[in-house]
Amino acid sequence: MSKFLTSLVMQNATDQDDGKWRLTQPLVYDSDVAGRVFVVPVGFVTDLASVPRVPIAYLLAGGTSAEASVVHDAIYTYHWVSREIADAVLREASAVTQVPWLRRQIMWLAVRCFGGSHWDAPMISEKSV
Repeated sequence: MSKFLTSLVMQNATDQDDGKWRLTQPLVYDSDVAGRVFVVPVGFVTDLASVPRVPIAYLLAGGTSAEASVVHDAIYTYHWVSREIADAVLREASAVTQVPWLRRQIMWLAVRCFGGSHWDAPMISEKSV
């Protein structure tokens, strides 16, 4: 059964209100979909769920699933699995954290439709975080 093995512990990464957060403890997620355990390292910087601040978009999918978003951001950064599996992990981990079904579907659809440019961004070495 998929589950988070640690809690999300982070702090503001820039001392500004820019939505960037830095992990101060590793975040560990055991995924059935990917068939592996993901360890997001201390120091990893995330913007959590990259949801436009347009009222309807934020109402439907914003402010939820921080843990799943961090794991998803890390997978997109390090390419630990394929993009298709990465997006499935987002949906799975969102379910684990009790995000309602409709929000999970909207978030998954958004990353499938619009996440390609982030996936194709230059990969960062794990050692640089």
